[in-house]
Amino acid sequence: MTDIAAAPAAEVVVAHAGRSGELTSWRLLLRRPTFFVGALILLFWVVCALFSGAIEPHDPLAQQLLATNQAPSGAHWFGTDQLGRDMLSRVIAGSRTILLIAPLATLLGTVAGTAIGLLMGYLGGVVDILVSRIVEAVLALPLVIVAFLFVVALGPSPPVIIVVVGFVFTPLIARTVRSAVLVESQLDYLSSARLLGERALRIMFVEILPNVLPTILVEFTVRLGYAIFTVATLSFLGFGVQPPTPDWGAEIATNYGVLPAGYWWMTLFPALAIASLVIAINLVTDSIEQVLAS
Repeated sequence: MTDIAAAPAAEVVVAHAGRSGELTSWRLLLRRPTFFVGALILLFWVVCALFSGAIEPHDPLAQQLLATNQAPSGAHWFGTDQLGRDMLSRVIAGSRTILLIAPLATLLGTVAGTAIGLLMGYLGGVVDILVSRIVEAVLALPLVIVAFLFVVALGPSPPVIIVVVGFVFTPLIARTVRSAVLVESQLDYLSSARLLGERALRIMFVEILPNVLPTILVEFTVRLGYAIFTVATLSFLGFGVQPPTPDWGAEIATNYGVLPAGYWWMTLFPALAIASLVIAINLVTDSIEQVLAS
């Protein structure tokens, strides 16, 4: 009777200890200046993306032919472009497309890569060998070139870009998750689960997956930064979001040719927007990695 009564109490203690550990990690994360700065910048761009219509000082598509190529001023803080469109409004509106496409593409790649990585790491044997060869074959190719070729073949549209970028990141994430699963496979709790007769899918997604979630979270944030660069690169090459929709990469591609004429603001502010977003994500990622490692 004593053992039976003590078992639930032990489970409560373990659960409480787990919650306490999670709270401690969050407190450590929130105390890191790098995380705070990165999260603040990221939050700024998320707000711009969600409420761009209310924040934009001008219509980002409105052309003012009498106000073309104007330098930054009180009327136009970021100046105007070659068609007289307000650059600040276009930078704000451009956050909407990149913060829709890049996270969805990263999420797609993370979900697919996690599923493949779990299968490779847990099942092993022939499955691991065959899938590993396919992953290595894909990774042997320049990933940006692969994305570029697929977008050229399928046509530049947001759904296509999301699927293509997600596909490009899938083998990278699968390889990382596989390594984490191989470490978990050596632990006693998996041996116990097998002895209890649990099915492979249950072991992978109920037993192993929660224990490799920190690795998956870090991988997601790392790939998100790469996704932003990839989407911006495709737009710069003319295979991203099509004009006249505001897009940071497309703005740089359209306006960098007038840099020698002294119209620096048309290229500078979209480039700074991309850089600030990627830096913010990297700051958040580094903070998460350091807290998880401590």
